[in-house]
Amino acid sequence: MKDIFFLIVSFSFFITHAQTKLGGIVIDEQGEPVSFANVFFKNSTEGTITNDDGRFYLESENDYTTVIISFIGYTEYELELTSKVTYDLKIILTESAEQLNEVVLIAGKQSKRNNPAVDILRKIWAKKRQNGVRQFNQYAFDKYEKVEFDLNTIDSSLIKSKIFKGLEFVFQDLDTSRITGKTYLPIFLNETFSKVYGDNKLNEEKEDILGNKNSGFENNQAIIAFVKDLYQEYDVYNNYLKFFDKSFTSPLSRTGVDTYNYALRDSAFIDNKWCYNIVYYPRRKNELTFKGDFWVNDSTYAIKNINLQVTKSANINWVKEIYIEQDFEVVNDSVFLLKRDYMLSDFSFNKKEESRGLYGKRTTVYDNYDFNKPKPREAYRKERNPLDVNQILKDDAFWEKNRLETLNKDEKGIYKLLDTLKTVPKFKSYYNFVSILGSGYVEMDKWNLDLGSVYDFFGYNSAEGARVRVGARTYYGQNDPWRIEGYTAYGFKDHKFKHGLAGKFLIDRNSRLIVSGGNRRDIEQLGVSLTATNDVLGRSIASSSLLTVGANNRLTNINLSALNFEIEPLTNLKFSAGGTFRTLSSALPNDFSLDYVDPESPTGVSSEIRQFDFNALILYTPGKKTIGYGVERRDVNDTYSTILLNYTKGTKGVLDSDFDYSKLQFSYSQPWQLGGFGRLLSTVELGKTFGEVPLGLLSVVPGNQTFFSNYGTFPNLDFYEFVTDTYAAVHLQHNFNGRFFSRIPFLRKYNLREIVAIRGVWGDLSDANKALSAPATANTPLRAPSEKIYYEYSFGIGNIFKIFRLDFNFRGNYLDNPDARPFGVTGTFGFVF
Repeated sequence: MKDIFFLIVSFSFFITHAQTKLGGIVIDEQGEPVSFANVFFKNSTEGTITNDDGRFYLESENDYTTVIISFIGYTEYELELTSKVTYDLKIILTESAEQLNEVVLIAGKQSKRNNPAVDILRKIWAKKRQNGVRQFNQYAFDKYEKVEFDLNTIDSSLIKSKIFKGLEFVFQDLDTSRITGKTYLPIFLNETFSKVYGDNKLNEEKEDILGNKNSGFENNQAIIAFVKDLYQEYDVYNNYLKFFDKSFTSPLSRTGVDTYNYALRDSAFIDNKWCYNIVYYPRRKNELTFKGDFWVNDSTYAIKNINLQVTKSANINWVKEIYIEQDFEVVNDSVFLLKRDYMLSDFSFNKKEESRGLYGKRTTVYDNYDFNKPKPREAYRKERNPLDVNQILKDDAFWEKNRLETLNKDEKGIYKLLDTLKTVPKFKSYYNFVSILGSGYVEMDKWNLDLGSVYDFFGYNSAEGARVRVGARTYYGQNDPWRIEGYTAYGFKDHKFKHGLAGKFLIDRNSRLIVSGGNRRDIEQLGVSLTATNDVLGRSIASSSLLTVGANNRLTNINLSALNFEIEPLTNLKFSAGGTFRTLSSALPNDFSLDYVDPESPTGVSSEIRQFDFNALILYTPGKKTIGYGVERRDVNDTYSTILLNYTKGTKGVLDSDFDYSKLQFSYSQPWQLGGFGRLLSTVELGKTFGEVPLGLLSVVPGNQTFFSNYGTFPNLDFYEFVTDTYAAVHLQHNFNGRFFSRIPFLRKYNLREIVAIRGVWGDLSDANKALSAPATANTPLRAPSEKIYYEYSFGIGNIFKIFRLDFNFRGNYLDNPDARPFGVTGTFGFVF
């Protein structure tokens, strides 16, 4: 999705329907910007606050002739407006010994007990449960949501550039944002209408999507999932608000008094209710905070209106602005309900004022509230995938009736604009380029094929040397009921071709009954995961890593065939069963051995394993959200836990299979969002093999000899350094998201992020299994971490130049193992918020 920024453009001026518009910068007498100064129209409740650089933009549909700028310690500045549109203002505030008469302000460490705004905030906390739908036993309402993407900050020089030659017609529909004052061009629109109902006693809520309509890039595999990321729900009354995998402290949070400065700015009647206006802004820079203001009722202490704008110094990448505005409707003297929710995100490569970007806007309107009509618990659990909205496409008559907010002229024009753009060859070339970067596949629409992945084209390992791979998959659309995928690869050292072919078919959409199968003959680095899957075409990065630590020569020839059935009777609860047949042998016998004792062999030793296994798996992922209803779906979120129980039964004699054994495996992974302290990721893995099996069928503690950080592995272990038939492993990784670095002055501006991790494993290997694989010990020692728990710990620095992360890994024990690595450095890169 971030690669769409290659298409972002900018523009300097356009006339809009707003009556009064102004923007500029507020500085002091020394020329330094005044952050979080109040800017508001005189005799009105309309205003804003300057950002970290002192800049502001303010717009209103009403006519105003005077604007007031004020901040603690400065003389109030009153500016007469001589025209309806005034840009590039430069306002200089002068120091004053007197506080403003109209506003009670706080700053720094001023006592919270003497601040009326904080007193009001405490009353908001006390009434929190009594406001909104929380005060009813049951509730229901209509919900209309539209998500829009716009190119922004478009200037004439870029319109005339070669990249847009032949596409000038798209710029005829430019408009100006009322939030930022920048020009923008709408390019995508998605509308959804749904019915929501919930039960506070049962702690249940369900959303029935009744209609969906979209335009723009609706068929793109990569962009749709990113659009859905804007669909996150949030409640301003919560202590933390999560956007783009970051937890921002809410200004209504109980910890807010330690995070924000609060000021009581005004009071007025709003919808015949007397309300207080409180302004807030952060105490410290580089934290995940907002600035803005809210209006709160004087008796119920319910929020009437609130706006939140992420501070420019906040430690978040690729997002220059986040602006949220919520309006609450007064139902009666004691009931305030959410009426409208507006969110704008300005995606950009950097946070400079003139940088070009992409707006992501979400508007949600709520209406037709109904209360205290109970439903049985079962009513909340009938739909198994509420985000499968592409199957609920409705005609124009439906939207004329159910659209709770009419589309403006620009939004109506999006559908026509994109239909036209798709016929322009140059635009299709740009679109295809971005699509390749996002998905890794080259779309061949003529043949309903995708070629790729382009990221797997070249690789290297000790057995194959340089390796090239070419693959393809069928692709008629994102909701295909079946898909076939295959590849061929060639190694320039072993001079051998490899291949893989697999297919999957969705038999029943309601239960998601899927049949899949295939065959792969390739060279693989096994033992990179304790809880492995039977993905026929799956291949680890360690199998083709260009650079490794030490000799990456413990590779395996694998010929795998699989047939599998899976079903999802309940949302996010999956059952699967199937069989696999595989042959395994060492790809480099002189360096790595899979030999085992075989009395039936003429030599008493066999080097190849033939094994048929029956597999049964239960996978539960509560909270997981997906998009699509075809045989393949895309995950929308990564905040869900994963519980896996896997049983494998090997049967000797079936297809000349060599061993009888059983293996039971369990894993539990859970992300923990810890508010302002960042995010913790935890994993527990347990496993036991019953029966005698050779090295190729044992559980290998996953080492990592690549230079890439890979969660779930031990970066200071070599491949096959520890082998077990019984194991227990724990991984803990915590990302503080810059909480500590932001408090160090000389590091603050770099927006670095701290990561700490600890991981450990205990395992055992029976004497019988050691004896069975005794021939392999000539060059492959058999060890298990049975004497004590093997552990590692690491310290990482993330967000280096926004894309890099380095981890410094330390080995805790077993330092007397041959060639043990006490210390190592791994890293990763990618576009993360």
